[in-house]
Amino acid sequence: MRLLFVTQSGVVRTHAVDASKVESAVADGVMLSQLVQTYNALGIRDKSGRFDAAGEVRLCPDPDTFREVPYAERAGAMLCDIETVDGEPWAVDPRSSLRSFVDEMRDAGFAPEVAFESEFHLFERDADGSVRRVDERGAYVTESTRETHEVILAMTDALKAQEVPVEKYYPEYAAGKHEIVTGHAPGVRSADEHVLFRETVESVAHEHGYEATFLPKPFDHSTNGCHIHLSLWDDDNRFHDAEGDRLSRTARQFVAGVLDHADALVALTAPTANSYTRLRPQLGATAFRCWGHGNREALVRVPAVGQSDPATATRVEFRAADCTANPYIALLGLLAAGYDGIERALDPPKPVSVDPGTLSETECEARDVERLPRTLGAALDALADNSVMREAMGSTLFETYLDVKRSHWAQFTDSAVSWERERLRSVY
Repeated sequence: MRLLFVTQSGVVRTHAVDASKVESAVADGVMLSQLVQTYNALGIRDKSGRFDAAGEVRLCPDPDTFREVPYAERAGAMLCDIETVDGEPWAVDPRSSLRSFVDEMRDAGFAPEVAFESEFHLFERDADGSVRRVDERGAYVTESTRETHEVILAMTDALKAQEVPVEKYYPEYAAGKHEIVTGHAPGVRSADEHVLFRETVESVAHEHGYEATFLPKPFDHSTNGCHIHLSLWDDDNRFHDAEGDRLSRTARQFVAGVLDHADALVALTAPTANSYTRLRPQLGATAFRCWGHGNREALVRVPAVGQSDPATATRVEFRAADCTANPYIALLGLLAAGYDGIERALDPPKPVSVDPGTLSETECEARDVERLPRTLGAALDALADNSVMREAMGSTLFETYLDVKRSHWAQFTDSAVSWERERLRSVY
């Protein structure tokens, strides 16, 4: 039984126990070093962080998340919370922190329904180590669909076998880029299913002789995103307005909150140095703090919906996220930002109906359109100053996350300095 959890780095990690030990694992947990939460995306421990070699917590599998894993022989998986040795929720655990915030929103009549829409690339390595992307055509071309039919079919079958609903598939814009769209789910379950999705795509790709990557900028002229679709519900969809222009005042307040906290929020949803090579103008991602109906270059997009059931389908899409994010933390931050907009009754600026990358500086200023942070370092600075994110995450999780991500940013900038020195030595 694989006990899955996600650390601050966004990496999915596991302990595995024999089937005979599952019952005791559920009852008592599995001991885990606190240090695991301090490793950054490069697998290097932040030695100046708040945890050292002394200190353990309990990895507690959630039986409701049990799945038989169809891509691995005689294996199952469960998602886990992390508790203290005394059985209390650990303040650094992203999953239980998200659950607590979702419960608060649900009690107030705002239950989130969420779908993570993930993109990935398939590629092969030749004997000399060179990389060839599977299907060089991309951009919705039917040849790409035919070339990758078997592996994509295996992925969708494996997802369905784990009760992860699959809605559609298409080859994306770049060569080797693909997108499998899964259905929405309530709060924490949506993040759980995203973890299962990532595990499934990478495992099935390997079974078929391929490698898969979710990296935001894996190749030149290629990107991978993770668009988060979200609506809030009581008995009905609170984002839908049958009398107005379809988007309710609650939805507009939520959007306003997201825009207000955007600079800090991207530190949670686009949390690696590589993420900011994707968040650039006119790359089909987003680079600007704005919103719009059907606008794929805006931070928040309101998708068009079919005529048969607009009350159910009305939602917003947050586009500045990628799969290097811890989905529990990313969703927690997004909900906290939007909920703050509702509580403060904020009004968003007017929606932007053009590509914001085509607007002049004067036009951007008039429309309240601003550039998102250009680097992880700038986003982390904005996060550090954001009291709403700190309160939603709790100070311990908030500070631990900042420590890990600043470690990641420091290693990136150190390597860049080394690269510049070597490169300039060869030039001059």
